[in-house]
Amino acid sequence: MILAKVVGTVVASEKAEKIEGIKLLLLEKIDPVTLKGKNDFVVSMDSVGAGIGEIVFFVSGSSARFTTVTDGMPTDSAVIAIVDIIEKDGVYTYQKN
Repeated sequence: MILAKVVGTVVASEKAEKIEGIKLLLLEKIDPVTLKGKNDFVVSMDSVGAGIGEIVFFVSGSSARFTTVTDGMPTDSAVIAIVDIIEKDGVYTYQKN
């Protein structure tokens, strides 16, 4: 699993029939301590209802096809969780409001 921040959405008016109706999110990988973006982006299918500004976990590769939303779909990236808290060495680096 990889930590990222939802920084936008991606709209594709023409797409494969199997992914019709799937929300596509633009994610930026982040440092878990500073929460700063790494300038490393990925487009990911949303399986949990994440929104812009939220910190999420996403998976890549064949694991991305193991959610109810993405089962059998042509994807290699899926958001699988919205993060509530990040703690490192007893210090909270992130807490969702």
